[in-house]
Amino acid sequence: MKHLLSLHDWTQEDIQEALTLAAKLKQEQKAGIPHPLLQGKTLGMIFSKSSTRTRVSFEVGMYQLGGHALFLSSNDIQLGRGETIHDTAKVLSRYLDGIMIRTFRQEDVEELAAQGTIPVINGLTDLLHPCQVLADLLTLQEHLGTLAGKKLAYVGDGNNMAHSLLFGCVKCGMDIAVATPAAYACDADIVKKAMEDAQKTGATITITEDPVEAVQGAHAVYTDTWVSMGQEAEKEEKIKVFSPYQVNEELFSMAKPEAVFLHCLPAYRGLEVTEAVIDGPRSVIFDEAENRLHAQKAVMVMTMGEK
Repeated sequence: MKHLLSLHDWTQEDIQEALTLAAKLKQEQKAGIPHPLLQGKTLGMIFSKSSTRTRVSFEVGMYQLGGHALFLSSNDIQLGRGETIHDTAKVLSRYLDGIMIRTFRQEDVEELAAQGTIPVINGLTDLLHPCQVLADLLTLQEHLGTLAGKKLAYVGDGNNMAHSLLFGCVKCGMDIAVATPAAYACDADIVKKAMEDAQKTGATITITEDPVEAVQGAHAVYTDTWVSMGQEAEKEEKIKVFSPYQVNEELFSMAKPEAVFLHCLPAYRGLEVTEAVIDGPRSVIFDEAENRLHAQKAVMVMTMGEK
C-alpha cells in the first residue's frame, strides 16, 4: 500500500508519474473532460492545523475525481483528546478509503499510516510538506520545461518547506541551494538523507548562510514565511535575524534573467519578500497555488485508486 508521508520515501519514478498524471488531470479539467477515477471513494481530512489551500484543494479535488471528502477538525474527532492514534487509525480504516492529515508531529502521521489499513497522505507537518512540493515541481516543469540540471534557490527558514524541497528537487535531478541563518538551519538528518538521494540522480546540494551565494545563477527562487503557525511569539526576534534573507529586487537579480519566483503562501509582503518581486512578472505563486489541486489529485489517484 502506497502512502505519501515524505518525498524521500517515493522513487524518482513515483514523482515523475505524479507530475505526468497531474499535468494530464489539469488538462482534462481545463477541457471539461470528466475524470471520476475515485468514484464512490471517501477521503477523511484530519486538520489539527487550519489551512486555506490544503482544505479547499483536497475537497475540490475529491469532488472532481468523483469521490467525497470529509472534513474532520480537532473539534470533531477524539484524536488528541484521549483517543490514541492507534485506535483512531483502526476505526477510520473501517469507514474511509484514505486519510489526509495536516498536523504538527511527523511521528503522528507515520503512526497513523503504520496502524491503519488505508493510504495516508501528509498534508503538512512541522517537519515536511510533500504535497506543496509536488505542486511546486509541477509549476517549475510548466515554466522551465525540464527539471533535471536546473537550479532552485531556497532562502529563509530551514523549515518543512526547505526539507521537502531538498527531497523533491534532488529526486528530479535539480540542483538546490539553501540559505538560512545558522540558528535556523535545516534538520541535519533531512540534509543527510537528501544528500544520499542526490548521489543517485547527480543533483547537487549547497547549504549556506549566504543568500547571494544560493541565488546566484538560479532558475527559481523560493521563500516562505519567517513566522510559521504557532511561532507568533518569536516574530520580532525572527524579523531581526531574517532581514538579510528578504527576497527583494537586488537579491532576485542575482538569479538567471528568466528565473521564476515561488512562495507556498500565505505571504507577508515587506517581510520575506517585497511586493516588486512577489507581484512582479516572474512570480508564479498563483500557478503554484492552483497546482496544489492538480498535484494532490494525482497523489490521491496513485494512493487510493484501483491498482
